[in-house]
Amino acid sequence: MGNTDVNIIKSSGEKVKFSLDKLRNSLQRTGASKNSVNKILDVVRDELYQGISTKEIYNRAFALLKKEHGHFASKYKLKKAIYELGPTGYPFENFISAILKYTGYETSTGEIVQGDCVKHEIDVLAHKNNTTTIVECKFHGEQGLKCNVKVPLYINSRYIDVKSHWNKNKNKTTQLTAGWVVTNTRFTEDALQFGTCVGLHLLSWDYPKNEALKDKIDSLGLYPVTVSTLLTKREKQFLLSRDVVLCRDLINDVFFLDHLGISEVRKVKILKEIKALCDN
Repeated sequence: MGNTDVNIIKSSGEKVKFSLDKLRNSLQRTGASKNSVNKILDVVRDELYQGISTKEIYNRAFALLKKEHGHFASKYKLKKAIYELGPTGYPFENFISAILKYTGYETSTGEIVQGDCVKHEIDVLAHKNNTTTIVECKFHGEQGLKCNVKVPLYINSRYIDVKSHWNKNKNKTTQLTAGWVVTNTRFTEDALQFGTCVGLHLLSWDYPKNEALKDKIDSLGLYPVTVSTLLTKREKQFLLSRDVVLCRDLINDVFFLDHLGISEVRKVKILKEIKALCDN
């Protein structure tokens, strides 16, 4: 059976033709060698059947990658790891705040800010070069859910209300100049069209091209702790509950790993995986 003849089921329930190139690209993005990628593709291609789910395909590829290269498997698991930041969405806000910090912003989360009409709780407030940005995060805990037009419509209204009050307040040392909408999934076409039209900065898993969330994470080496293939679910949840969202935070501070009672042997393996990820 040719690989282009297999219908696969996406997380949204949609049926599409299997794309070997798409799978190859996501494997190559991890930094795995061409030889390793081809070996995995050969195995996965032989195991395809009509109606297989994308989840099943990617889980199989992940298992094969993990067997050969642990930290490459972690990178491959990035999208799933972002979903694991849930279910409240609060760790996702912390994660976005951390990404902005590493790009030169001063940030705070969950601030109550006065608008002309009402007060608003802002997910992330970011300051840089005498300007302020308000960032609203829309987190989805499962695949297949998109950010529709209602989200930028609502966030733009809040942004206008806050901006008007902020910029005429003489006590403020910055000008509020930008509103962001960030989601871990994707925007619908209408959401992109409206958001772009009113001047909001939209950031999703794969938008804007080459500057999307996945690109920022890769280029900055800012992986969430949930990507680790060695930490257990309980250990990840403990770290998130202590506001430790970045793998990078664990490299210089092993206090929480010690607090969890992780053995020296495991700790060495975990830190090796994390360092390889962040350095890569």
